[in-house]
Amino acid sequence: MRLGEEQEELRAAVRSLLARHEGAAAWRPLVEQIGAAGLAVPEEYGGAGCGALEVHVVTEELGRVLSPVPFLGSAVLAVRALLASGDAAACGDLLPGLAAGTAVGALAWAEPGPSDPASPRTRAEQEPDGTWRLTGVKEHVLHGADADVLLVTAGSAAGCSLFQVPADGPGVVREAVGTMDLTRPQARVRLDGARARPVGAGGDGGRALARALDEGAVALAAEQVGAASRALEATVEYAKARVQFGRAIGSFQAVKHRLADCYVMVESARSLALAAAFASADGSPELPRLAAAAASACSEAFSAVAGEMIQLHGGIGITWEHDAHRYFKRAHGSALLLGTPSSHRRRLAADLGLAPAV
Repeated sequence: MRLGEEQEELRAAVRSLLARHEGAAAWRPLVEQIGAAGLAVPEEYGGAGCGALEVHVVTEELGRVLSPVPFLGSAVLAVRALLASGDAAACGDLLPGLAAGTAVGALAWAEPGPSDPASPRTRAEQEPDGTWRLTGVKEHVLHGADADVLLVTAGSAAGCSLFQVPADGPGVVREAVGTMDLTRPQARVRLDGARARPVGAGGDGGRALARALDEGAVALAAEQVGAASRALEATVEYAKARVQFGRAIGSFQAVKHRLADCYVMVESARSLALAAAFASADGSPELPRLAAAAASACSEAFSAVAGEMIQLHGGIGITWEHDAHRYFKRAHGSALLLGTPSSHRRRLAADLGLAPAV
């Protein structure tokens, strides 16, 4: 499996743009020059009508520079949840703004403590006049403090359902929360009788969420590969330049072995991430399995490489003078974001009939 010429041209354009625009300031150029916000949005809703391969390329490049832009939360998770809902009216209302980048979306599904995404504790109640109201707490909402479009999963009489909640409406409190990884803004969303609009059929939210999380895991795997690849490149560059005992440390056999092991992990993870992206692009029924495999392998590869980056850079690797600690924090934060590596392996094992679902 190989990316085509158009995808590689997109990669070159994104990398060039990110070299000129750092941090959050890159979002507007990405939207205006690349169309990043609407890559996965169908043309009928104002998007580019591209697929998972283009998303893969962009997230991999964003991962290389640990970009804080809201691509994963808005252009992937929120967009995919809306599309998976099958709600043409909601898509027509919300996707054009997300595709144009004039609005940022957030998908709120995680809850405090151990929880099952398909059985949220957040409750949705319908009043006699037909109004829906949500009550509960959502955690780890990507860009949730500043999002314009807030999508929330909640339990209703029909089961897990998806709703749109006015982000600044009555009964909605959004709090930015401190995280180890300062490049990944997250928020806590408290709902106290907040008005809500159903998105999709009642009780179908679990299916739509599962699809969105699979697509999110595929994109996150690409991001992790990009970050791990850049972390390895920087470590190799340092090993060539850092002299100890009259020799570059990269000339020592022990260091060579550690870097070689990192290279194998990165390239193995790259293959799995790409396989998952192709499965998504092709609409393959194997997507859930490959998404779980990629999420597990890419999380562990990135964590291992980031750890070696810290070790081989020595003291400077844990100071604010160097980026090594930023890759380390992103690695461990992203490994928890959409499920731990072990949870993805359990899901994969259950899907293959090798273990009971947990």
